[in-house]
Amino acid sequence: MSLSKKTAVVTGASSGIGAVYADRLAARGYDLILVARRADRLTSLAQKLSSAHGVGIQTLAADLGTDTGIAQVEAALAGNPDVRILVNNAGSARLRALGQSSLEDSLSQIALNITALTRLTHAVLPGFLARNDGAVINIASVLAVHSLAISSVYSGTKAYVLAFSRGLQQELADTNVKVQVVLPASTATEIWTEDVSGVPLSALRPESVMSTEDLVDAALAGFDQGEAVTWPSVADASLWERFDTARASLFAATQTGTPAPRYRKV
Repeated sequence: MSLSKKTAVVTGASSGIGAVYADRLAARGYDLILVARRADRLTSLAQKLSSAHGVGIQTLAADLGTDTGIAQVEAALAGNPDVRILVNNAGSARLRALGQSSLEDSLSQIALNITALTRLTHAVLPGFLARNDGAVINIASVLAVHSLAISSVYSGTKAYVLAFSRGLQQELADTNVKVQVVLPASTATEIWTEDVSGVPLSALRPESVMSTEDLVDAALAGFDQGEAVTWPSVADASLWERFDTARASLFAATQTGTPAPRYRKV
C-alpha cells in the first residue's frame, strides 16, 4: 500500500461481520467510510471506533437495495483517491422455498447481493487501476457451491459473487489490485431471525456457528497470506484445491465441439 492517506470502505457496517471488519481495519490504521441503512447504529459505531483507534470516519446511511442508495455511495467512492480497500459485505438472505416466497424477496436479494456489489466494484476499480493499488474483499457464502431447497435465490446470488470474483482475479492478475472472496459458513449475525432470513439462530447446530470476530480474523489472515479464495471454517485446504481442479477439468472436457457419446443417436 502507498504511504498516502488510506481509506477502507465497509458496506453493511452497522452490525455483525461489517462492524468487525470496520474495527479490524481501523486498528490497522485505515480511515473508514461506513455504509449501512441504520444511521443511528453507524453514528454509534463511528464514535466508538474513532475513540478506540483515532482514525477518521465518514458514515453514509444508504439502502444499497435501491438505485438511489447505490448511486449515493458510488458518488462518494468514485472520486475518492484515498480509497484502498472495498469490503462488499452488505447482503440479505431470505431462506424459504421459492414457491412460498414473494417476487419482492427474490429481487431484493439480487439487488443487494449482486447489483450493489457489482456497481460499487465498478466505482472503485478505475481508481485502483490508475494507482495500481487497492483491494476488493467480497463476502460470499459456502452456499455459493451448495444449494438447499430453501436457498435457490440466495445460493444463486452467492454463486455469482464467487464467479464474479474469480473472473476479476484473472483480469487483474498482472496488477497490484487484489480481489479476495470469502465464503463463510453459519455465522452469528442478525441474519438468523424469523423476520430476516426466516431461520432463527436457535435452529442451527451451536457447534456449526462461528462468531463474527473469528470469521473476520480468519478472513483477514487469509487476506494477509494472499489468498484469492478464503474458506474460514475449512481446516483441510486441499478440499478446495481438489474442487477447483475438478472444476477446471470439467470445463476443459466441454471444449470438444461434438456431442458426448451418450447423447448421440444409436
